[in-house]
Amino acid sequence: MPRPRDYGLIYNWDGNPHTWNQVPQSMEEFLDKVYAPLEDTQVGALFWCVGDHTATWKSDSLEMVGDVSGRTYDNAWSYAKSENVREMLERGEDPQEAVITRGRELGLDVFCSVRMNDNHLNGLQPEDLAKLSLLDSGREMTGQSNLDQVRIEHPEWLLGKQTAPWFACSWNFEVPEVREHKYTIIEEVCSRYDWDGLEMDWLRHFNHLPEEDGYRMRYVLTDLQRRVRRMTNELAEKRGRPFYLAARVSGTLESSYRIGFDVPTWIKEGLVDILIPAGGHGTDPSIDVATYLDMCRGTDIVVYPGIDTYLPSISGGIQTAQEQFVGPEGAELKEKMWYRGLTSRYHNAGADGIYIFNWYANRDSRRDVLNQIGSQETMRGQDKIYAATHRVIIKDRPWAGSGRYDTLWGEVPVRLKSTSTGDGPTITLDVPDDLTDDVPNHIELRVRLDQWVKGDVVRLYWDNAERENIETRYSIQEIINANTHEYPIIDVGHAAWLASELDPKETAKGKHEVKVVLEKRNSKLSCDI
Repeated sequence: MPRPRDYGLIYNWDGNPHTWNQVPQSMEEFLDKVYAPLEDTQVGALFWCVGDHTATWKSDSLEMVGDVSGRTYDNAWSYAKSENVREMLERGEDPQEAVITRGRELGLDVFCSVRMNDNHLNGLQPEDLAKLSLLDSGREMTGQSNLDQVRIEHPEWLLGKQTAPWFACSWNFEVPEVREHKYTIIEEVCSRYDWDGLEMDWLRHFNHLPEEDGYRMRYVLTDLQRRVRRMTNELAEKRGRPFYLAARVSGTLESSYRIGFDVPTWIKEGLVDILIPAGGHGTDPSIDVATYLDMCRGTDIVVYPGIDTYLPSISGGIQTAQEQFVGPEGAELKEKMWYRGLTSRYHNAGADGIYIFNWYANRDSRRDVLNQIGSQETMRGQDKIYAATHRVIIKDRPWAGSGRYDTLWGEVPVRLKSTSTGDGPTITLDVPDDLTDDVPNHIELRVRLDQWVKGDVVRLYWDNAERENIETRYSIQEIINANTHEYPIIDVGHAAWLASELDPKETAKGKHEVKVVLEKRNSKLSCDI
């Protein structure tokens, strides 16, 4: 297969635009929701998610959305998504065909994206499938509305207790019938429409094999990847133009292996054209772009590291709010700065482009970023945050286990302990831009210390040199009990930012080390910083 053209940005839509107008949604309303954010941006390809377990087209092999529940839905979201699709089809309109046609008119390539093992079932267990009438009807996006008949009839094909409890109803791909079922769906949707290619989204979600057997059983996932590649090659030959195959995998080779993705074999056998290393639950900022690029060297396979729609947060307590992390700026500004800094790293590593997942947007809300992050050149002179990687594992609340293969190299948050040698955690920050060429107005090192109080002594080092001029700024989270509008009433916070101005000469392009040393802890506190 020839090398795919340069897309700049690949934008994955998960199908939710079907839910964003009242029933019945007109085709023009639907297409506007899909393409308004993408038109006249750096986006070169749309990856359109065609569904999870049920068909959003008139299928010969799969029940349609809404069939399992008899077109009676357990929430308004499921009603809108299913009925807007069904009413289009009943009017003689086809949303897949319309998405392809409009994309071509805008100069975009359009791929169908198939989620290999999506599990939006809110922790549903296989034993629940026999007693669906007992399910709580109020649970978000779950119950009968989000199920398929094959899963109900074959609970023995599911992972059950062999994976994280939240994902117990995920398919077990070591079962041959599961692979056959998934192949049938993929073959039908690929052959029915004139897509430019297919994405096998192996990360939504990544629970495919018994948890301890991912690496050993990787050959069964390769079996399906290989079979689909043969099918797409046949389609390409039949129509006389390429039919590309993309695969979304984990951010490091180690984590891909542990899940069951034998990426080296996929590359060696040409089983993929676009490789998308990404995070499975939110953005993984430490994707090993260089290793994946090196593996693809000498081939026509391109690498598009992926970013998701939100910043990672801590798993519990007062620190769960996303706005606490990366910087003190407001959420929208901080997100844009962080994405610029992150994608600058990936471009600097040599990435062929950037893949975007779950970026819900209207025509204007993300337009500036979508016209910047597609290349290093268009981000020159823009404000950026170069942030450490947060390693956050959810263990005891919804989506528990979803991030276990992400951010393997995360260095924060980390508890500060006193040491006999004056040592402390050392965090690596990668500066991908030449700040002596494009000199910013201001460069600042910022370290957030949770549970810091006056009397604590913490020393900061940048590339082994202690910072002398440090400003302390409280991170204030207003009390909302009886102050529901969060008027400013307090002067201190449970956390503080230590900030030190840096010179462009100190921030040369490349990797830099930040060391944080606890010299003295306020004796009246027993908790860690």
